[in-house]
Amino acid sequence: MSDFLELALMPFRLGFMQYAFAVTLMIAVPMALLSCYLVLKGWSLMGDAVSHAVLPGVVLAYVVGLPLALGAFVAGLFCALAAGFLRNHSRVKEDTVLGIVFSGMFGLGVVLYVAIESDVHLDHILFGDMLGIVPSDLIETGLIALACGAFILFFRKDLLVQAFDRQHAAAIGLPVKLLHYGLLAVLSLVVVGALKAVGIILSVAMLVAPGAIAALLTRRFGTMLATAVAIAVGASLCGIYLSFFLDSAPAPTIVVLLTCLFVCAFLWQTLRDHPAAPEASEPAARP
Repeated sequence: MSDFLELALMPFRLGFMQYAFAVTLMIAVPMALLSCYLVLKGWSLMGDAVSHAVLPGVVLAYVVGLPLALGAFVAGLFCALAAGFLRNHSRVKEDTVLGIVFSGMFGLGVVLYVAIESDVHLDHILFGDMLGIVPSDLIETGLIALACGAFILFFRKDLLVQAFDRQHAAAIGLPVKLLHYGLLAVLSLVVVGALKAVGIILSVAMLVAPGAIAALLTRRFGTMLATAVAIAVGASLCGIYLSFFLDSAPAPTIVVLLTCLFVCAFLWQTLRDHPAAPEASEPAARP
């Protein structure tokens, strides 16, 4: 029994695993909160676009000698603003604009990465390097998570009104432009915070799955926020823990768990809203 307990607690005693748990929990909370608004606004593809668009910013920041997080933030924000500009000044639909912008910027990032000599491995940018976290990464991610979480919680009611009806939000005097571009900035910033933990590609799942699962399980927005945070935190802890024993990468394991939770939530919601029809009662016997 003692040997089993020793083995079960081993992931919590290793330094690199402790850092992995800490950095993922830090970024899981603001990403879960943000995912609720992205799901309500239909902005799930925007999270995908920003996640892919940060790659050229990371490469250019490396070339110039600036912090990689700064380059990623500028590139992500540029992608969000460019997509908004093209959507407002053309007849092309939003999903088409986002597809063109993020695929173009991601392709540009790959071309720049191949063209330069770098000791930064592309896999660490795309899929994260959760087990290579150092204390400075914890500080950077913690500050980003604190800023993003504070913005979302402070403006949570205003963001909710804008998500449902932008015209009504403007009519009652809410700063709709501030809320719009502020949410885009937070989206870019939270992707930067997730860069070291889950990488560019897998951050998409963290920006969509918690909110989507919570939307299936709850009917009130406050409950939806709390449920999304609980799901993101629980899946992150379990994913990292299981990856240690499965000898797999932590970030993909977290995404697999989130996918399984979404399937379970969908089945539960389907059974709840469409219960099995009761068996037809036998006709009464004639006298």
